[in-house]
Formats: sequence, structure tokens, C-alpha cells
Amino acid sequence: MQISKPPMPKYLKQDELTQECKDLLSSLPTESGWVASTFYKYQGFWHPCRHLQGILSCQKHFKAQHSDVILATTPKSGTTWLKAILFALMNRDQYFSKSKNINNHPLKSNNPHVLVPFLEIKLYLDDENPDLSLLKSPRLFSTHMPYVSLPNSVHDSQCKLVYLCRNPKDTLISLWCFTNKLRLEEMGTSSLEEVFEKFCKGVSMYGPFWDHVLGYWGESLKNPEKVLFLKYEDMKEKPTFHLKKLAEFLECPFSFKEEKEKVVEGILELCSFDKLSNLKVNKDGKLPSGEDCSAFFRKGEVGDWKNYLTTEMVERLDKICKDKFDGSGLQF
Repeated sequence: MQISKPPMPKYLKQDELTQECKDLLSSLPTESGWVASTFYKYQGFWHPCRHLQGILSCQKHFKAQHSDVILATTPKSGTTWLKAILFALMNRDQYFSKSKNINNHPLKSNNPHVLVPFLEIKLYLDDENPDLSLLKSPRLFSTHMPYVSLPNSVHDSQCKLVYLCRNPKDTLISLWCFTNKLRLEEMGTSSLEEVFEKFCKGVSMYGPFWDHVLGYWGESLKNPEKVLFLKYEDMKEKPTFHLKKLAEFLECPFSFKEEKEKVVEGILELCSFDKLSNLKVNKDGKLPSGEDCSAFFRKGEVGDWKNYLTTEMVERLDKICKDKFDGSGLQF
């Protein structure tokens, strides 16, 4: 009896591309991918073709509003955690008060990636020009797009950009573990040595890592009222300070009454790694694109790279980052 193969997960499908995207792909530089078979270099950064399709549609059709908030991140830098924090922060009037039941909070029954959708990996990938008119203001979106690839309407509007990055060594390890979870069984797993070489060459999802980081870093220095630059390690060390900083940046600071009612602490507890990772939806659920929700929760630790990288790997990556970030004022 022949055993049928399980259907191809949506995040690996490559047969739903527009003609515009197909035409562009034929002209772009390529490298072997980490999950999908091929990366394509577009505007200086590497993408699987599905993500590139979403980027093109988003660039063409997305109309930013002045009140929009967009979370931009390098992949595997704490995106899921900060999505939860931003959603809880911006919707706190509905769920954080003595008259509200916190058990009814949407984060208790929805993965953060559902509540804060990616522009190019969800909205403009599912639909070339989705109708966003029913979303209430302020709208909250996320993206992994580098700064140079953001739609013109984002650059031209007064919308707020919150950027989160992470130490490149922890980013590399988290990305390696995550992408191996997404690979089909017949693909086998990628070795650390293999992905390390690619990462050092800048060939990673939305990489080069340093170019992605520097794009938003430079803009945060030029326009600090529009772009808030955050590091995962700083947020882990001083979560209360950075949550209040986020609220002030988004022009919705915590009131004295909210401080007294411990709303800050309530948001941080609700969005903690332990709380989120142990929810049924995040242990057993799947995203519409096919990924297990549990794949987005590994350890959430700072410095886990020490358990994987050799001395030679550390020295090489440190030297690359020192050279790339030299003169920028940015350090990890």
C-alpha cells in the first residue's frame, strides 16, 4: 500500500507567483536558501520567492496612514515577543482595568503573528491588494523588510517604526534552529557549519544582517521621532523601562492611575516567554501558512550562542561585525 505524502505546507509553495514576480526572478542573483531551495537578491537583500512576491505587492499597493505603527525586525530577534507587547500596549484600554477580565485577552487564544500580521509575509502575500479599510486606527503591522524596501507611503507618512534587533550570534543560532524546524523531513537538516558560512557571507533570510540593522539604525539617528531602535538584550534586561519608552514613543504614555493599577507589570507578565509559550494555542496551533506556532518559541535566552559556536566562529563573526559597524556608533 502506497503511503501518500502530506500536502506541501503553504510557506514552501512557489506556484502562486504573479507574472511580474516571475519576470523579475529571472533577472536577480541567486543563492541556495535555508528552507526554500533558492534565495533571490532584491534591493541588496536575500529573499525566498514567496516573500519577494509579498514585498512587490506591498511596495505597489500599501498606503500607510499617519497613525500606523509598524514593527520592523531582523528574523529571529524577538519578533513574536515584541508583537505581543505592542498589541497589549496599544489595546490596553480594552483589556487592562479592574472591570475587565484578563482571561478574555486575545493573546490568550491567538498567536501574536495572527494579531499583528506581517505586511509582506501575510497580508500582501495572501492578496496582492488586500482591503485594509476595516482595520481600526491606529493600525499595527509588522515586517522583516529592510528599510530601503519599505513602501514609499511609509517613508512619506508620519507613521511610527519600531525596530528590534538582536546580537548576531544569538540571531544566527535562533535562525538555524527555526529554519531546520520548517524544513521537510526529506530535506534533512542544515548543519551549523553550513548556515554559519552563509550568514557570514550575508546570505540569510532578509540578510545581510548588518546591512538590515544599519539601515534602521541610521534612520533612527536622523529621525528619532519616527524610528525607535531597540535591542533585544536591552529589553530583556530592563523590560519595564523599555515598555514605558515604547509607550512614550507611540504617544500613549502610561497614566499615574495605570501605574498605580500595575498595568505595566500586567502587560509584561501576560507577554512573558513562559506565559506565551505555555498557552495551548502556541503549543498545539498552526499558523494559516502552515508553520507550527510552537516553532516560534524556543528559549528566548540571551547568550545561548555560547552553547553552539566554536571559538573560531565567534572570532570570525565578531571581526565581520566590527568591520561592518565601524564608525556607526552601534555595538553588540
